[in-house]
Amino acid sequence: MSLQEDLMTAMKAAMKSKDQEALAALRAVKSEILLAQTETGSKEEITEEQEIKILSKLVKQRKDSAAIYTEQNRNDLAEPELAQAEIISQFLPAQLSEAEIEKVVSETIASTGAEGMKDMGKVMGIVNQKLAGQADGKTISNIVKSKLS
Repeated sequence: MSLQEDLMTAMKAAMKSKDQEALAALRAVKSEILLAQTETGSKEEITEEQEIKILSKLVKQRKDSAAIYTEQNRNDLAEPELAQAEIISQFLPAQLSEAEIEKVVSETIASTGAEGMKDMGKVMGIVNQKLAGQADGKTISNIVKSKLS
């Protein structure tokens, strides 16, 4: 089943159970996907890679907002953001553990012959492509830094 079909099924379930939190998150995802589809002017299908990118962006936005709210002691605003991030992340591929990410980073460094921080951009580009949607960019960045320094 495609992401859009999964979204519609989840939206219907959220409507039936009157889960406003889930419904808001799912509507945001649907909206972003529709915007991406109509961006070029024609209603073309977007690729799975683009869908993953959109979902990752939405999860990251919600987690960043929650972090800001928590910093300002506004847990009443942070909790819904984290709940929405959790709902959206259900549509993402399974996240890899740090050990698995470290393995991919090590293999990439060995295959590219990267030596030192000057090659970080090259390594990050390759690893981000390999692990699209399966790992957080911040985690990848920290691991690459530790391996290259």
